[in-house]
Amino acid sequence: MSDVTASGAPVAEPKVETPFRRFVSEFFASKTATLGLVVFTIIALLAILAPWIAPQNPYDLAQLDIMDGRLEPGAVGGSGITHWLGTDDQGRDMLSGIIYGLRISLLVGAGSALIACLVGASLGLLAAYAGGRTDSVIMRVVDLQLSFPTILAALMILAFLGKGILNVVIALVIVEWAYYARTVRGSALVERNKEYIEAARCLALPTRRILFGHLFPNCLPPLIVVGTMQVARAIALEATLSFLGLGVPITEPSLGLLIANGFEYMLSGKYWISFYPGIALLVTIVSINLVGDHLRDVLNPRLKK
Repeated sequence: MSDVTASGAPVAEPKVETPFRRFVSEFFASKTATLGLVVFTIIALLAILAPWIAPQNPYDLAQLDIMDGRLEPGAVGGSGITHWLGTDDQGRDMLSGIIYGLRISLLVGAGSALIACLVGASLGLLAAYAGGRTDSVIMRVVDLQLSFPTILAALMILAFLGKGILNVVIALVIVEWAYYARTVRGSALVERNKEYIEAARCLALPTRRILFGHLFPNCLPPLIVVGTMQVARAIALEATLSFLGLGVPITEPSLGLLIANGFEYMLSGKYWISFYPGIALLVTIVSINLVGDHLRDVLNPRLKK
């Protein structure tokens, strides 16, 4: 029977704040994190809807006119399209190129980060749970990986594999997995001797079930933060590799390759060919970092300033 006040009105039951609701309220309490999430959501939607919202398919030769090359922002091309951000040297609409370039950058960044997370998290869990020689071998490989300059390692791998989206993803996975392995191992070392893990061992549960069913869920908070930051880092690395000519092919350019295409025209006053893709890359990385930085504070309150 529900409680009532002296006037006979029922007393409203207090709302129970679930962990998810508390997480959402704490996250959106930060204006910068909310702004970052909104901006990144818009960028992701632009990339997904590129074929329907871009003024032009910049990689369809039938839609290009070489006479429209290097038009200034706001100029009208021969096909009647207004090029709000100008065109590059091949007559491609820069706004369309940026929208399509976002697709490649986000695909490579998110894809490589996800695969690296799966590989690194699995090895980190195994190292922490098994201990002994297994832990020693895995962590020495991690130390060796982290001691090598990331961009140099990626360049060497791509020099061997060649250009291509798949090859870039493979290179980024190889140079990124160690960050996830070290993060997960550190969290798993704290959790492996707790009562619920000991109970799972006493019940003779399979090692795979203990690792991924019991240990891994309790390592997720730091992994989410690292994963968010690594997506931004992977996008920046891919842009650097493409700028240097070892990333994605010219037929499917990302933001980094768009920047490289206009670099030689910077001194001649055609700034927009590199400037606007650079701004798009900067906004993408900053928006992801804003979200990841606040996630760190929410998931680990001890790090709050």
